[in-house]
Amino acid sequence: MKTIIIKYPAGNVQSVLFSLERIGVKAVVTDSQECIKNAKRIILPGVGEANYAMKYLKEKKIDTILYNLKQPVLGICLGMQLLCKYSEESNTSCMGIFDLSVKKFQSNNKTYKIPKIGWNTIHNLKGPLFYKIPDGIYQYFVHGYYAPLGKDTIAQTEYIIPYSAALQKNNFYAVQFHPEKSSYVGHKILENFMNL
Repeated sequence: MKTIIIKYPAGNVQSVLFSLERIGVKAVVTDSQECIKNAKRIILPGVGEANYAMKYLKEKKIDTILYNLKQPVLGICLGMQLLCKYSEESNTSCMGIFDLSVKKFQSNNKTYKIPKIGWNTIHNLKGPLFYKIPDGIYQYFVHGYYAPLGKDTIAQTEYIIPYSAALQKNNFYAVQFHPEKSSYVGHKILENFMNL
C-alpha cells in the first residue's frame, strides 16, 4: 500500500513528487485503477484545464474510483476544483464530492490580475490537515477559478472576494494553494496529510 500521485494531464505532478521525497515519502505516479484502489493515500495534483483533465479521468474511469475511495485523498489546485461538482471553466461537470460550483474570478479593478499568482494568507484553519499550522500563514496560489465558501470549507483566503483555500468532507481533503511550492509550511501540510 503506497502513496499514489494520479497521473493525468496536469502540470505539477513532478513538483508534488519531489516535495514528497523531501519529507521522506516515496510516491508512485500512475493512472492504474488497481494501484489507485489499493493505495494507502492518493494525491490528485493539478495545473491545467478542467475539461481536458476531466475527460482523461473519465476515460480511465478514475473519477468513479476516486468517488468511492475510503482512504485519504488530497486534491491540489485543479485537483481540488475537479473534486467539486461543476466548474465554469469550459462548462465542466466534475466529480461532485464537494457540493460547490467553481467560478471564474471577475473584477473590473485593474489592480487584480487574473489568474491570481503569488502568496496569500489563509485563515480560519480547521481539522488535522492544519495541525500546528498558524492562522494567517502565507501559501502560494496560481489560479483563475475558485471554489466559494461552503459547509466543507476548512480554510479560507481572499482575492477579490473571500473563497475556499481548503475543503474537507470525510476522507477527502483539498487545497487551492500549492503546498509543494509553499516552503516549510507547505511541507508540514503534506506531512499532516501523510499522518492521517
